Amino acid sequence: MHSPAAKVSGYVVLMTVQIIFLVLFWLFVRYEKTALPRALDAEDAGSANEHVSKYPQFQDIQVMIFIGFGFLMTFLRKYGYSATGFTLFMAALVVQWSVLMKGFLHMEGGKISLSLENIIDADIAAAVPLISMGALLGRTTPIQLLCMSIFEVALFAANEYLALNVFSICDCGGSITVHAFGAYFGLAVALMLRPASDQNETGKLEGASYTSDIFAMIGTTFLWVYWPSFNSVLAEGAGGERAILNTFLSLAAATVTSFVVSALVSHENKLDMVHVQNSTLAGGVAVGTVCNLLLGAHGAVLIGIIAGTVSVLGYRYLTPWLTANLRLHDTCGVHNLHGMPALISAIASAIYASMATVGEYQSELQDIFPAMVGTNGTETKIMGGLGRNASSQAGFQLFGIAVTLLIAVGGGILTGAVLKYTNFRNLKKDEHHQDEHYWEVPAVEGKEE
Repeated sequence: MHSPAAKVSGYVVLMTVQIIFLVLFWLFVRYEKTALPRALDAEDAGSANEHVSKYPQFQDIQVMIFIGFGFLMTFLRKYGYSATGFTLFMAALVVQWSVLMKGFLHMEGGKISLSLENIIDADIAAAVPLISMGALLGRTTPIQLLCMSIFEVALFAANEYLALNVFSICDCGGSITVHAFGAYFGLAVALMLRPASDQNETGKLEGASYTSDIFAMIGTTFLWVYWPSFNSVLAEGAGGERAILNTFLSLAAATVTSFVVSALVSHENKLDMVHVQNSTLAGGVAVGTVCNLLLGAHGAVLIGIIAGTVSVLGYRYLTPWLTANLRLHDTCGVHNLHGMPALISAIASAIYASMATVGEYQSELQDIFPAMVGTNGTETKIMGGLGRNASSQAGFQLFGIAVTLLIAVGGGILTGAVLKYTNFRNLKKDEHHQDEHYWEVPAVEGKEE
């Protein structure tokens, strides 16, 4: 997509994909019964009302995906159009593809049922390639992002089905299936697309300006405010309220910790805006898998403190090391915001699962740890059978994150190889982190340094 003809052909491919989606929706997708007109003599509208009641949380997640993620990535001084524009493009594409891919795994009578819950699931899935995009920000073409998204969402849907339905792990806020998968898939692609040894230095536009950092803080604020909805939207019963409370406390603790640790480790003991923009959100990721569990307020705060500390230290020391030694340019630091906090969440889930009892969770045990009860409400065969004890459930939590990492890294390496060694055009060093290659940029801005 370099010459005008190549650019046009690239966008023709994008439109072709949309038309393919149109055909697939026409052939396979039908409204769920709750979205259809009720019979004249029907009295019970409870199920339909339950879906409608999720709409406020659905709006919150929309804000996170389309505004939060987009503006968080505007910190690059010359890449604001692409950060917000490509976020809108990718999310709109992935929502459709996710409805189809996840629907194919849960078809009834050869058709995919469409409800508000399906769209919420698809919105959450949109976060996966956006996280991966953060690791590659400014170093890929739109057609490469499209290809990556198509492969990634297909693998994500399969991995999520394995983790939730076959392994029967607890992952209410998606830290394992969403954040860990998106982070390590993106890092694996970035590793495959890493620059040559003689081009490993930081690009001249691979940095922020005062104004771009302020815009990025808009994304941080929206994500911070709405993260409790992201973690709680799929929780059942009282677990939904616990998810909100635990997420808020973890975010608050991570924020305070991030400010303190940032001042301690940064140059001249001044606050680093990168830490404030990103590490303050790490508590939301780290508590995600366990947000609906009985953590206690102290447990949520502890997880937030650990996440904030690990995230800031990752930005300060680990990211530069990866760049210098592995030539791995993690533009947004997704390893520190999504990757390591997700691993913390997975470890926490194993710890709390090992202590779960029927006496403690009562009737909610069926919803939170289905494999620990003697009945199964689905036709899916759960690995290891039903009636697990707490120790076995803890083991499966760790097994779930291990398989997720294996699929994410393996899939990312294969996808990166396709993007690098096939006919896709790779951006040159002097083309990185610039809007002007794909956007009409005002002339006055194009002359700025």
